[in-house]
Amino acid sequence: MTEYRPRFFRSDAEIEHLGEGLVACILQRSEWTHEAHLAATAYLLLRRPDIDLDEQLPGIIRRFNESVGGVNSDTEGYHETITRVFLDGVRLFLAEGNPADPLHEVVNELLLTPMGRRDWPLRFYSPERLFSVEARRRFITPDIAVLP
Repeated sequence: MTEYRPRFFRSDAEIEHLGEGLVACILQRSEWTHEAHLAATAYLLLRRPDIDLDEQLPGIIRRFNESVGGVNSDTEGYHETITRVFLDGVRLFLAEGNPADPLHEVVNELLLTPMGRRDWPLRFYSPERLFSVEARRRFITPDIAVLP
């Protein structure tokens, strides 16, 4: 996979904007980057205990996709397995950190870890399995390595 330099955050306000903007479906499509996905997830896990991400995140993402003119189909939009793998990865990272640290510093550190890399799910899944319609529709187990 192509190497990407992560785009870092300079303030907690940037991350709050992404998390709340995702929930309210007010972000611009161009703001919804890989880094934004992880930042919003970290924000929601740490600052919005009123949202049960295991239950509500799929609907939040689907609604957001539709709000910016996207679709959720067998080939684009919401992807259950990728979402679950990254959600668990962010939780794994946050469990090791200090929740009192500035959120933007926490997220920037996350982006430098294996869990923050765009290709992290491919450590556990073959591309054929991960990018299958089945994996997009529902969580499927990995075929290369066990998830941590």
